[in-house]
Amino acid sequence: MQTSRARPYVLLSCAMSLDGYLDDATDERLVLSNSEDLDRVDAMRAGCDAILVGANTIRRDNPRLLVRAAERRERRAGDGLPPPAKVAILGHGDVDPGSRFFTEGDTEKIVYCATTTARHNRARLGGRAEVVDGGEPVDAAFVLEDLAARGVGRLLVEGGSTINTMFLTAGLVDELQLVIAPFFVGDGRAPRFVGDGRFPWHPGHRATVVDVRQMDDVVLLRYALSDRFEA
Repeated sequence: MQTSRARPYVLLSCAMSLDGYLDDATDERLVLSNSEDLDRVDAMRAGCDAILVGANTIRRDNPRLLVRAAERRERRAGDGLPPPAKVAILGHGDVDPGSRFFTEGDTEKIVYCATTTARHNRARLGGRAEVVDGGEPVDAAFVLEDLAARGVGRLLVEGGSTINTMFLTAGLVDELQLVIAPFFVGDGRAPRFVGDGRFPWHPGHRATVVDVRQMDDVVLLRYALSDRFEA
């Protein structure tokens, strides 16, 4: 695992069905979590310097990526902290500049895209976000190093399958918080938690479970994935 280079503490948060799906194959968003867990995620957002998603998440979910609870926003402001920055990895993809990622929230917005699409995305996104050439293809380690240089010490990754696979296969996640919903999706067309890849954790190198918690009808599994894990 890559634990020595300067980078933010990376916490990957995800909810999935019992059979490992992040969504179903319909156009309507599948609700996997519950109110208690959503409040927990909001608290995690409030404790991070930036929140990262991928292009597919912006397209499918149109997320705001903002801290919802007023008291948490006020606490950050009272501590002299800005709202968590919004970060997106587009790769070779494209997103609607009218998405809520860009239009909602008075916070810094940073987009990493592939070298061949950087000029296009700068023109398309205009002044709505800073567009950064992330390499060809986008290099997750470069993204983290660049965010660290911007003062991001703690990063929350709320990606879909592509982003999850990118960061996990690279060994760049320090902590995984995985919520399991009590039902099956059973549709191979739907997106899964991760795609194919070579992961640092396998039968010969098991991930370390540090917490198991029931929240009404969902279960939170917390794993330490690096020696930088914060208990």
